[in-house]
Amino acid sequence: MRISAKADYALRALIELAHHTDEPMRSEAIAKAQDVPHKFLEAILTDLRKTGFIASQRGVDGGHRLRRDAKDIQVAHVVRAIDGPLTEIRGGCPEDAVYNETAAALQLVWVALRVNIRAVLENVSIADLAGGSVPPEVLELTRDPEGWRTHWIIR
Repeated sequence: MRISAKADYALRALIELAHHTDEPMRSEAIAKAQDVPHKFLEAILTDLRKTGFIASQRGVDGGHRLRRDAKDIQVAHVVRAIDGPLTEIRGGCPEDAVYNETAAALQLVWVALRVNIRAVLENVSIADLAGGSVPPEVLELTRDPEGWRTHWIIR
């Protein structure tokens, strides 16, 4: 699974907005706080508005704010809205992949992968991240030292 810069920046913008619920926040301030390119962020904020995650207001008192409570926004919701399905096999869903009998078990791998991705991304909210934490079951996964190591292809 690859997380695009666009999805990463969208999540960071939502986390920033979760810290500023008292008043709308300007895009420049979000970009500066999260060290993201302002022009790129403006396009992302437009997408977040169109998908219902934020509301925007123009004018002197304008800016952006969360449209829903941060605890009701899962990371999976945002990634799907920005990047599309969490898992995709040749442009389709894992359950729709068709293999001959010698490769049929591969479909089981793709479905298991989707289950595990969902187990993490559907259980972490913007409120969790804004609070500087993740649920215990997600935190437990990070305790495996192998999770922190990059595995490279040896050629």
